[in-house]
Amino acid sequence: MNVRLRDGLWAVCVFLLALVTLVTPLGRPVEWWLVVASAVWAGALVPVSARWPRTAILLTAPLQAAGNLLAIAPTSLVIFRAGRSLRSPRQLWAVVTGTAVLQAGFGGLHAWRAADGLTEFVLETAFTVLFLLTFPAVAGALVGRRKPLTQVLMERNDYLEHARVLTASTARSDTRAHIASEMHDMLSHRLSQLTAHAGVLERSAAEQAPELREQVELIRRTSAVAMEELREILGVLGSSADADEDAGTRADVERLVAASTAAGVSVHLDWSGDDLADADARLRRAVHRVVREALTNVHKHAPSARTRVSVHVGDRVHVEVVNGQSSEPRGGGTRRGLIGLEERVALIGGTFDAGPFAGGFRVAADLPSHPVVQEEAGAAGAVAEAPPPITAEILTVPRAIGSGCLATLSVVPALGTVFVLLVIAIFSRGEMTRQEFDAFQVSVSHEEEVTETHGFGVPSDNAGCFRYHVRNDSSRDFELCFDRGGVLTAKRELSR
Repeated sequence: MNVRLRDGLWAVCVFLLALVTLVTPLGRPVEWWLVVASAVWAGALVPVSARWPRTAILLTAPLQAAGNLLAIAPTSLVIFRAGRSLRSPRQLWAVVTGTAVLQAGFGGLHAWRAADGLTEFVLETAFTVLFLLTFPAVAGALVGRRKPLTQVLMERNDYLEHARVLTASTARSDTRAHIASEMHDMLSHRLSQLTAHAGVLERSAAEQAPELREQVELIRRTSAVAMEELREILGVLGSSADADEDAGTRADVERLVAASTAAGVSVHLDWSGDDLADADARLRRAVHRVVREALTNVHKHAPSARTRVSVHVGDRVHVEVVNGQSSEPRGGGTRRGLIGLEERVALIGGTFDAGPFAGGFRVAADLPSHPVVQEEAGAAGAVAEAPPPITAEILTVPRAIGSGCLATLSVVPALGTVFVLLVIAIFSRGEMTRQEFDAFQVSVSHEEEVTETHGFGVPSDNAGCFRYHVRNDSSRDFELCFDRGGVLTAKRELSR
């Protein structure tokens, strides 16, 4: 519900509740205009408490002089709300102390007008200050302090979550760098030597053992490919080893297609869109690896099948290698190459799919044109970024429950007072029988004897006099008059 609408409804409820005293006086009856003024005053404090909390608390004090209990009781909720906005304990206690002094002053004014005794004045003032002022103000302040505390906890939670992710990312990066360094030191040099010796052996075999030329050439090519793959793996692991500058470009893909065509495979390239020469190196390596791995599988499992390589460059880069049916039986593979492709594609935020298609086989990858996930961010399935911070409602359930209980306890005195007063207003009929009227003696009976049994009557035209209905006779009223000390001074029977 909108805050302004809620405040408006609450203000109207307070106003109407305070007007009940016009119908049935609760306490010593007061002038009608004073009841209306106190009702308007109490209702106006609701919107005031939202913008000027300290002023709203201080402005509850003048209601003590009106003697309208149904206007005084709801102000504890106004004080509770205003207390939520006071962050400084010193400021809170200063406002509470000042309001208590003002309440005592205005309460004393009402006690003087109503001719109440000192004991009655002290008890009423103590109840109002303790249960309708201090308790709601302190409870509101404690609940109000929950918001900045939970905000600090949320920020701390957010910081710790990001710190955890950064720590894990740093650890993975360090581990990868270490593995890359070990592989570079242990394998790179050996493979370089193997390639060099294979080249020398190929030249020697061409002169001395021509029948071994093809086998030696295969050894040289295999060692060269192994060296290239090692460089690529070191690039993925974060090594400083440089990948081919044109890997994944149109020229590079055309070379891969041409190499497969030279090996006897029917391959057609369909490239649409711009070249990838200026694209991110991670994207180009992924394109190169998808095309190369897919063509390698065609060589192994479907060398006689017609194959189409499609690369579409747009907002995203779509790579697809599809081969048709092959006359050779399809052999079973380990799918390690496809699994590696899937991990590589996922590493830069793309999607990968591979499987049977129209009697043949299809390998497809959808890649972002501008990869945003760095390779060091982790392997597939790792957390790429911190989860959203835990909200205050989840983070502080015990605090929320405690605040709710505290708020409920703070309004119990106000709600209890209102309930009791309404019960009195409903069931107190302000009437008496003739025998009860005759039992009251002038200069002997006290006002408390009358009000304890028959409640407060309706104010009469004469000052200090109150009218009570005659039970079982709607045409007659009894009038009782009291002096400032509460002693019965006159009684008479009146017709309506």
